[in-house]
Amino acid sequence: MTNKVAVVTGITGQDGSYLAEHLLAQGYRVVGMLRRSSTVNFERIKHIQDDIELVTGDLLDEVSLINMLQTYRPSEVYNLAAQSFVQTSWSQPVFTGEATALGVTRILDAVRTVDPSIRFYQASSSEMFGKVVEVPQTENTPFYPRSPYGVAKVYGHWITVNYRESYNMFACSGILFNHESPRRGREFVTRKITDAVARIKLGLATELRLGNLEAQRDWGFAGDYVKAMYLMLQQDQPDDFVVSTGETHSVRRFCEIAFGHVGLNYADYVKIDERFMRPAEVDLLIGDPAKAKRILGWQPETPFEQLVTMMVEADLELLKHEYRI
Repeated sequence: MTNKVAVVTGITGQDGSYLAEHLLAQGYRVVGMLRRSSTVNFERIKHIQDDIELVTGDLLDEVSLINMLQTYRPSEVYNLAAQSFVQTSWSQPVFTGEATALGVTRILDAVRTVDPSIRFYQASSSEMFGKVVEVPQTENTPFYPRSPYGVAKVYGHWITVNYRESYNMFACSGILFNHESPRRGREFVTRKITDAVARIKLGLATELRLGNLEAQRDWGFAGDYVKAMYLMLQQDQPDDFVVSTGETHSVRRFCEIAFGHVGLNYADYVKIDERFMRPAEVDLLIGDPAKAKRILGWQPETPFEQLVTMMVEADLELLKHEYRI
């Protein structure tokens, strides 16, 4: 076991909670950074809250980042914090840029200032590929982002490369394709679907309104993907990796499996709503994880159908408990 210290920004999010679990299992002392807020949601980490240390900090405030690094002296920093909802990035484009783009510069500069030997992980995104120029997408595929979120993530990605090359820092980016779980926020389409399926099955709702059913994504399980983040920082050389399943499925197929799992036909309940159409759609995101498999020895362990049914079952249990059904 190790006595290493790891700082995880965005620890209350889906990925942060799974990564914290994984790091604890490796023997790390885990320090989670969260923004001071009147409505911090500890739901995803409540089962490990006694095993981790929480500290307030903000990607918009470099002084808080420097103070945190000086206090805890981590050997690894995982930057998962961001304004991470694509739809919101159109209504809050400036904030998205501040947090998701410039926030990366602030934490990289804090690392460089305090201890440039700290190993750094940046959460990059398949949304950077956007209007894809080749299928599947690899580490060498040019970026063509189609949302303020995607644009901000491209900046975060390249500033990570820049600090690696300029200051010889061990800085990696994981270009993660869509990864889901029962801990996904309800604003994301996958969780929106499984939550609605559970509500409809339990008689708590009658319909589900969605945007483009033909949009295709490369969906995997977040619990598998955080292991790739960890592996990137254990290598001899820093590098960037696509993390994905290499398979693609449509929103329509996700609905078919989710509704079918509880004996319902999605077509009876799903309604198309123009409000949920993106101003600029991303059509076909599918990653090629060959490099991650070859160098990291990583591969996804959870099949797509198992992921969908796992999420439906979790939402059924959650609602049954909540409504005492």
